[in-house]
Amino acid sequence: MTTASKITLMRIALVPFFIAAALIEFPWHEYVALALFIIASATDSLDGYVARKYDQITDFGKFIDPIADKLLVTAALLIFVERGQMASWACFIIIAREFMVSGLRLVAVEKGAVIAAALSGKIKTAASVFCISVMLLPLHDEVLFATVTVDMVCTAVILLTTVYSGVEYFVVNRAAIDNK
Repeated sequence: MTTASKITLMRIALVPFFIAAALIEFPWHEYVALALFIIASATDSLDGYVARKYDQITDFGKFIDPIADKLLVTAALLIFVERGQMASWACFIIIAREFMVSGLRLVAVEKGAVIAAALSGKIKTAASVFCISVMLLPLHDEVLFATVTVDMVCTAVILLTTVYSGVEYFVVNRAAIDNK
């Protein structure tokens, strides 16, 4: 197993600890959860860097890396739903986009095409990691103006970037789903 794949598996292994830290109340649990989330998120860039630099790009890595990303982000979203920080419908839209883009990529592969990550997808990922990090902090209930909370703004940013990048993936890669 490559070093890059080991880093990816470490990200998956951190998910249960992240969930526990976010949901089990103990002193500074929010900060422990935040630290675990940031470490796990950083491994996404690290495993990609290691895989490219040391020529460790493997089929297993291509398979497991997006799964690791989705497990971490989905865990965070479900934590927010459980804690009342995010509406379940918003969580559903975000997760549905992930399934749809993954499905699009599978169809493209069957046709011999590879769908590379788009800039909007990278922006979505960065915005999501930032907003999830903010929502993990104990200031998430803070009212910014009128009745708009930090959680509401972060959820809106995640939703907007998620929907935009999802639509872009399908528009740009519509040939992958044509029946031709």
